[in-house]
Amino acid sequence: MRGMGNMQGMMKQMQKMQKEMGKAQEELNQTEFTGTATNELVKVTFTGDKTLKAITINPELIDPEDPEMLQDMIIVAVNDGIEKINQATEQTMGKYTKGLPGF
Repeated sequence: MRGMGNMQGMMKQMQKMQKEMGKAQEELNQTEFTGTATNELVKVTFTGDKTLKAITINPELIDPEDPEMLQDMIIVAVNDGIEKINQATEQTMGKYTKGLPGF
């Protein structure tokens, strides 16, 4: 019967960890991340759940003769923002998943 007490303790610990993970994920989802491209000519703002909230384009970047440059800068800024979210997620959530199979 000693094993049952140990099992119950482990289950409580897992439930506590699951609750903490949910809270940490929610905090990440509410956090805003800004991605930028060259000299902040393009800035994008995401929430931690990767929802795009805003795009700011410096007017001097807008060249009707070269729309590809603007497109490239937006892509760079978006990828930068997503990478920042991924890093923060790994740093925050990684402490919960470290050593667990499948993570």
